[in-house]
Amino acid sequence: MTAASGAARAQGAEAWPSKVVRIIVPSAPGGGADFTARVFGRFLERRGQPVVVDNRPGAGAVIGTDAAKSMPADGHNFVLATNSTHAANPFLFKQLPYDPVRDFAMVGLFGTYPSILVVDAKSPYRDVADIIASARRTRGGLFFGYYSSSSRVPSELLRAAAGTEMTGVSYRNVTQILTDLRGGEVAFAFLDALSAAPALQEGSGLRPIATSAPKRDPRRPDLAAVAETVPDFAMEGWMGFAAPAATPPALLARANTAVAEAVASPEVRKAFEEQGLTPRSLSLDEARDFLAADTRRWREWVRIAGIEAE
Repeated sequence: MTAASGAARAQGAEAWPSKVVRIIVPSAPGGGADFTARVFGRFLERRGQPVVVDNRPGAGAVIGTDAAKSMPADGHNFVLATNSTHAANPFLFKQLPYDPVRDFAMVGLFGTYPSILVVDAKSPYRDVADIIASARRTRGGLFFGYYSSSSRVPSELLRAAAGTEMTGVSYRNVTQILTDLRGGEVAFAFLDALSAAPALQEGSGLRPIATSAPKRDPRRPDLAAVAETVPDFAMEGWMGFAAPAATPPALLARANTAVAEAVASPEVRKAFEEQGLTPRSLSLDEARDFLAADTRRWREWVRIAGIEAE
Protein backbone atom coordinates (compact mmCIF):
# COMPACT_ATOMS: atom_id res chain seq x y z
CA MET A 1 0.00 0.00 0.00
CA THR A 2 1.45 3.42 -0.96
CA ALA A 3 1.77 6.30 1.49
CA ALA A 4 -0.82 8.22 -0.50
CA SER A 5 -3.39 5.42 -0.38
CA GLY A 6 -2.69 4.91 3.32
CA ALA A 7 -3.30 8.60 3.98
CA ALA A 8 -6.52 8.52 1.98
CA ARG A 9 -7.76 5.51 3.93
CA ALA A 10 -6.92 7.18 7.23
CA GLN A 11 -8.71 10.33 6.13
CA GLY A 12 -11.74 8.26 5.19
CA ALA A 13 -11.78 6.71 8.65
CA GLU A 14 -11.57 10.13 10.31
CA ALA A 15 -14.44 11.42 8.19
CA TRP A 16 -16.73 8.55 9.07
CA PRO A 17 -19.59 8.66 8.53
CA SER A 18 -19.27 10.69 5.34
CA LYS A 19 -22.47 9.60 3.56
CA VAL A 20 -25.79 7.88 4.20
CA VAL A 21 -25.59 5.00 6.64
CA ARG A 22 -27.75 2.03 5.60
CA ILE A 23 -28.91 -0.49 8.17
CA ILE A 24 -30.57 -3.64 6.85
CA VAL A 25 -33.06 -5.09 9.33
CA PRO A 26 -33.81 -8.71 8.36
CA SER A 27 -37.30 -8.57 9.87
CA ALA A 28 -40.53 -6.64 9.47
CA PRO A 29 -41.15 -3.13 10.81
CA GLY A 30 -42.39 -2.99 14.37
CA GLY A 31 -40.34 -5.83 15.85
CA GLY A 32 -37.46 -5.73 18.30
CA ALA A 33 -34.70 -5.58 15.69
CA ASP A 34 -36.48 -2.80 13.82
CA PHE A 35 -36.94 -0.82 17.04
CA THR A 36 -33.28 -1.16 17.96
CA ALA A 37 -32.08 -0.10 14.51
CA ARG A 38 -34.34 2.95 14.47
CA VAL A 39 -33.28 4.08 17.95
CA PHE A 40 -29.63 3.90 16.86
CA GLY A 41 -30.51 5.57 13.56
CA ARG A 42 -32.11 8.51 15.38
CA PHE A 43 -29.00 8.79 17.55
CA LEU A 44 -26.84 9.18 14.44
CA GLU A 45 -29.32 11.55 12.81
CA ARG A 46 -29.19 13.88 15.82
CA ARG A 47 -25.51 14.20 14.95
CA GLY A 48 -26.43 15.27 11.45
CA GLN A 49 -25.91 11.90 9.81
CA PRO A 50 -28.63 10.63 7.43
CA VAL A 51 -29.64 7.02 8.06
CA VAL A 52 -31.77 4.61 6.04
CA VAL A 53 -33.33 1.62 7.82
CA ASP A 54 -34.01 -1.02 5.18
CA ASN A 55 -36.42 -3.77 6.30
CA ARG A 56 -35.98 -7.04 4.40
CA PRO A 57 -37.92 -9.73 6.27
CA GLY A 58 -38.42 -13.37 5.40
CA ALA A 59 -37.19 -16.94 5.85
CA GLY A 60 -36.26 -16.63 9.50
CA ALA A 61 -34.22 -13.45 8.87
CA VAL A 62 -32.14 -15.25 6.24
CA ILE A 63 -33.20 -13.10 3.27
CA GLY A 64 -32.14 -9.77 4.76
CA THR A 65 -28.96 -11.07 6.34
CA ASP A 66 -27.88 -12.75 3.11
CA ALA A 67 -28.48 -9.50 1.22
CA ALA A 68 -26.37 -7.60 3.74
CA LYS A 69 -23.25 -9.68 3.15
CA SER A 70 -23.00 -8.33 -0.42
CA MET A 71 -23.36 -4.65 0.42
CA PRO A 72 -20.37 -2.39 -0.29
CA ALA A 73 -17.81 -2.80 2.51
CA ASP A 74 -17.29 0.94 2.84
CA GLY A 75 -18.13 1.37 6.50
CA HIS A 76 -21.59 2.76 5.75
CA ASN A 77 -23.53 -0.47 5.26
CA PHE A 78 -24.56 -2.65 8.18
CA VAL A 79 -27.01 -5.30 9.29
CA LEU A 80 -28.89 -5.44 12.58
CA ALA A 81 -27.45 -8.74 13.81
CA THR A 82 -29.17 -10.90 16.41
CA ASN A 83 -28.73 -14.25 18.10
CA SER A 84 -31.09 -15.64 15.44
CA THR A 85 -29.16 -14.38 12.41
CA HIS A 86 -25.64 -14.97 13.68
CA ALA A 87 -25.72 -17.69 16.37
CA ALA A 88 -28.79 -19.88 15.90
CA ASN A 89 -29.44 -20.00 12.16
CA PRO A 90 -26.30 -22.07 11.37
CA PHE A 91 -27.93 -24.91 13.30
CA LEU A 92 -31.50 -24.35 12.10
CA PHE A 93 -30.86 -24.34 8.35
CA LYS A 94 -29.08 -27.03 6.35
CA GLN A 95 -28.04 -24.69 3.55
CA LEU A 96 -27.63 -21.25 5.10
CA PRO A 97 -26.54 -18.94 2.24
CA TYR A 98 -24.26 -16.89 4.45
CA ASP A 99 -21.61 -17.63 7.06
CA PRO A 100 -21.88 -15.39 10.14
CA VAL A 101 -18.09 -15.43 10.68
CA ARG A 102 -16.76 -15.56 7.13
CA ASP A 103 -19.19 -13.04 5.62
CA PHE A 104 -19.50 -10.53 8.46
CA ALA A 105 -17.47 -8.58 10.98
CA MET A 106 -19.17 -7.98 14.31
CA VAL A 107 -19.14 -4.27 15.09
CA GLY A 108 -20.64 -4.27 18.54
CA LEU A 109 -23.55 -5.06 20.81
CA PHE A 110 -26.57 -2.95 21.71
CA GLY A 111 -27.83 -5.16 24.52
CA THR A 112 -29.31 -8.44 25.67
CA TYR A 113 -32.88 -9.46 26.39
CA PRO A 114 -34.85 -12.41 27.73
CA SER A 115 -37.91 -13.97 26.19
CA ILE A 116 -41.21 -13.57 28.01
CA LEU A 117 -43.66 -16.46 28.38
CA VAL A 118 -47.09 -15.02 27.51
CA VAL A 119 -50.61 -16.46 27.64
CA ASP A 120 -54.09 -15.16 26.99
CA ALA A 121 -55.35 -13.07 29.92
CA LYS A 122 -58.44 -15.29 30.15
CA SER A 123 -56.49 -18.56 30.21
CA PRO A 124 -56.28 -20.62 33.40
CA TYR A 125 -52.47 -20.55 33.31
CA ARG A 126 -50.94 -18.46 36.07
CA ASP A 127 -47.43 -19.87 36.10
CA VAL A 128 -45.07 -22.30 34.38
CA ALA A 129 -46.22 -25.17 36.57
CA ASP A 130 -49.80 -24.70 35.30
CA ILE A 131 -48.63 -25.02 31.68
CA ILE A 132 -46.60 -28.14 32.37
CA ALA A 133 -49.44 -29.77 34.30
CA SER A 134 -51.95 -28.98 31.53
CA ALA A 135 -49.64 -30.35 28.85
CA ARG A 136 -49.27 -33.61 30.77
CA ARG A 137 -53.00 -34.17 31.13
CA THR A 138 -53.99 -33.00 27.63
CA ARG A 139 -54.00 -35.61 24.85
CA GLY A 140 -51.41 -34.46 22.34
CA GLY A 141 -50.12 -31.81 24.72
CA LEU A 142 -50.42 -28.05 24.19
CA PHE A 143 -49.76 -25.89 21.16
CA PHE A 144 -47.33 -22.99 21.34
CA GLY A 145 -46.60 -20.28 18.81
CA TYR A 146 -43.21 -19.15 17.57
CA TYR A 147 -41.80 -16.82 14.93
CA SER A 148 -38.02 -17.01 15.39
CA SER A 149 -35.31 -19.05 17.10
CA SER A 150 -35.59 -16.86 20.21
CA SER A 151 -39.28 -17.71 20.26
CA ARG A 152 -39.12 -21.40 19.38
CA VAL A 153 -36.10 -22.65 21.32
CA PRO A 154 -37.25 -21.72 24.85
CA SER A 155 -40.59 -23.43 24.20
CA GLU A 156 -38.80 -26.56 22.98
CA LEU A 157 -36.45 -26.46 25.96
CA LEU A 158 -39.46 -26.23 28.27
CA ARG A 159 -41.03 -29.22 26.49
CA ALA A 160 -37.82 -31.23 26.82
CA ALA A 161 -37.35 -30.34 30.49
CA ALA A 162 -40.97 -31.16 31.33
CA GLY A 163 -40.83 -34.45 29.43
CA THR A 164 -44.23 -33.88 27.91
CA GLU A 165 -45.82 -33.27 24.52
CA MET A 166 -46.01 -29.73 23.14
CA THR A 167 -46.38 -28.81 19.49
CA GLY A 168 -45.02 -25.68 17.88
CA VAL A 169 -46.97 -23.60 15.35
CA SER A 170 -44.86 -21.37 13.10
CA TYR A 171 -45.91 -17.77 12.44
CA ARG A 172 -44.49 -15.11 10.15
CA ASN A 173 -44.55 -12.36 12.76
CA VAL A 174 -45.41 -11.41 16.32
CA THR A 175 -48.72 -9.79 15.41
CA GLN A 176 -50.15 -13.07 14.14
CA ILE A 177 -49.14 -14.87 17.34
CA LEU A 178 -50.74 -12.22 19.55
CA THR A 179 -54.00 -12.57 17.63
CA ASP A 180 -54.04 -16.36 17.99
CA LEU A 181 -53.05 -16.21 21.66
CA ARG A 182 -56.06 -14.02 22.35
CA GLY A 183 -58.22 -16.34 20.26
CA GLY A 184 -57.06 -19.46 22.06
CA GLU A 185 -55.52 -21.03 18.95
CA VAL A 186 -52.24 -21.54 20.82
CA ALA A 187 -51.79 -21.90 24.56
CA PHE A 188 -48.63 -19.88 25.02
CA ALA A 189 -45.67 -18.28 23.32
CA PHE A 190 -42.26 -16.98 24.24
CA LEU A 191 -41.88 -13.46 22.85
CA ASP A 192 -38.61 -11.58 22.89
CA ALA A 193 -38.80 -8.86 25.54
CA LEU A 194 -38.91 -6.05 22.96
CA SER A 195 -41.81 -7.58 21.04
CA ALA A 196 -43.52 -8.54 24.30
CA ALA A 197 -43.52 -4.95 25.59
CA PRO A 198 -47.13 -4.28 24.45
CA ALA A 199 -48.24 -7.50 26.15
CA LEU A 200 -46.88 -6.22 29.43
CA GLN A 201 -49.31 -3.30 29.41
CA GLU A 202 -52.71 -3.27 31.07
CA GLY A 203 -55.57 -3.99 28.69
CA SER A 204 -53.47 -5.92 26.20
CA GLY A 205 -55.58 -9.06 26.58
CA LEU A 206 -52.45 -11.02 27.40
CA ARG A 207 -50.73 -12.12 30.59
CA PRO A 208 -46.95 -12.42 30.98
CA ILE A 209 -46.13 -15.21 33.43
CA ALA A 210 -42.38 -15.84 33.29
CA THR A 211 -39.03 -14.71 31.91
CA SER A 212 -36.35 -16.89 30.32
CA ALA A 213 -33.62 -14.89 32.10
CA PRO A 214 -31.72 -16.79 34.82
CA LYS A 215 -33.46 -14.74 37.53
CA ARG A 216 -36.14 -12.12 37.98
CA ASP A 217 -35.60 -8.66 36.56
CA PRO A 218 -35.50 -6.02 39.34
CA ARG A 219 -37.61 -3.83 37.03
CA ARG A 220 -40.34 -6.53 37.04
CA PRO A 221 -39.96 -8.36 40.36
CA ASP A 222 -43.47 -9.77 39.99
CA LEU A 223 -42.47 -11.69 36.86
CA ALA A 224 -41.11 -15.12 37.82
CA ALA A 225 -38.16 -16.77 36.11
CA VAL A 226 -38.84 -20.10 34.39
CA ALA A 227 -35.81 -21.35 36.34
CA GLU A 228 -37.85 -21.15 39.54
CA THR A 229 -39.88 -24.09 38.21
CA VAL A 230 -37.40 -25.68 35.79
CA PRO A 231 -33.93 -25.60 37.42
CA ASP A 232 -31.08 -24.13 35.34
CA PHE A 233 -33.44 -22.89 32.63
CA ALA A 234 -31.90 -19.76 31.11
CA MET A 235 -31.85 -18.29 27.63
CA GLU A 236 -31.27 -14.73 26.50
CA GLY A 237 -31.05 -13.12 23.09
CA TRP A 238 -29.15 -10.08 21.89
CA MET A 239 -29.19 -7.24 19.40
CA GLY A 240 -25.95 -6.29 17.71
CA PHE A 241 -24.39 -4.58 14.73
CA ALA A 242 -22.39 -6.22 11.93
CA ALA A 243 -20.77 -5.12 8.67
CA PRO A 244 -19.66 -6.92 5.51
CA ALA A 245 -16.47 -8.84 6.29
CA ALA A 246 -14.23 -6.76 4.01
CA THR A 247 -14.99 -3.50 5.82
CA PRO A 248 -11.63 -1.82 6.72
CA PRO A 249 -10.66 -2.23 10.41
CA ALA A 250 -10.37 1.55 10.89
CA LEU A 251 -13.99 2.00 9.82
CA LEU A 252 -15.14 -0.89 12.00
CA ALA A 253 -13.45 0.83 14.93
CA ARG A 254 -15.24 4.11 14.22
CA ALA A 255 -18.58 2.33 13.94
CA ASN A 256 -17.88 0.45 17.17
CA THR A 257 -17.22 3.76 18.92
CA ALA A 258 -20.53 5.13 17.62
CA VAL A 259 -22.40 2.08 18.95
CA ALA A 260 -20.70 2.42 22.36
CA GLU A 261 -21.55 6.12 22.50
CA ALA A 262 -25.16 5.39 21.64
CA VAL A 263 -25.45 2.70 24.32
CA ALA A 264 -23.96 5.14 26.85
CA SER A 265 -26.41 7.88 25.84
CA PRO A 266 -29.15 8.45 28.47
CA GLU A 267 -31.83 8.78 25.76
CA VAL A 268 -30.86 5.55 24.04
CA ARG A 269 -30.47 3.62 27.30
CA LYS A 270 -33.91 4.80 28.42
CA ALA A 271 -35.51 3.76 25.12
CA PHE A 272 -33.84 0.34 25.23
CA GLU A 273 -34.68 -0.34 28.87
CA GLU A 274 -38.33 0.66 28.43
CA GLN A 275 -38.58 -1.99 25.72
CA GLY A 276 -36.93 -4.74 27.77
CA LEU A 277 -33.40 -4.53 26.31
CA THR A 278 -30.56 -4.42 28.83
CA PRO A 279 -27.96 -2.06 27.27
CA ARG A 280 -24.50 -3.54 26.87
CA SER A 281 -21.59 -2.44 24.68
CA LEU A 282 -18.49 -4.42 23.72
CA SER A 283 -15.21 -3.70 21.99
CA LEU A 284 -14.55 -5.23 18.57
CA ASP A 285 -12.58 -8.10 20.11
CA GLU A 286 -15.16 -8.64 22.84
CA ALA A 287 -17.98 -8.68 20.26
CA ARG A 288 -16.16 -11.33 18.22
CA ASP A 289 -15.58 -13.48 21.32
CA PHE A 290 -19.16 -12.98 22.47
CA LEU A 291 -20.48 -14.29 19.15
CA ALA A 292 -18.22 -17.35 19.33
CA ALA A 293 -19.45 -18.18 22.84
CA ASP A 294 -23.10 -17.61 21.97
CA THR A 295 -22.78 -19.81 18.89
CA ARG A 296 -21.63 -22.64 21.15
CA ARG A 297 -24.60 -22.05 23.44
CA TRP A 298 -27.08 -22.13 20.57
CA ARG A 299 -25.57 -25.32 19.17
CA GLU A 300 -26.28 -27.00 22.51
CA TRP A 301 -29.76 -25.48 22.92
CA VAL A 302 -30.84 -26.61 19.47
CA ARG A 303 -29.51 -30.11 20.23
CA ILE A 304 -31.34 -30.33 23.57
CA ALA A 305 -34.53 -28.97 22.00
CA GLY A 306 -34.36 -31.69 19.36
CA ILE A 307 -34.82 -29.28 16.46
CA GLU A 308 -33.79 -30.66 13.07
CA ALA A 309 -32.27 -28.28 10.57
CA GLU A 310 -34.64 -27.34 7.76
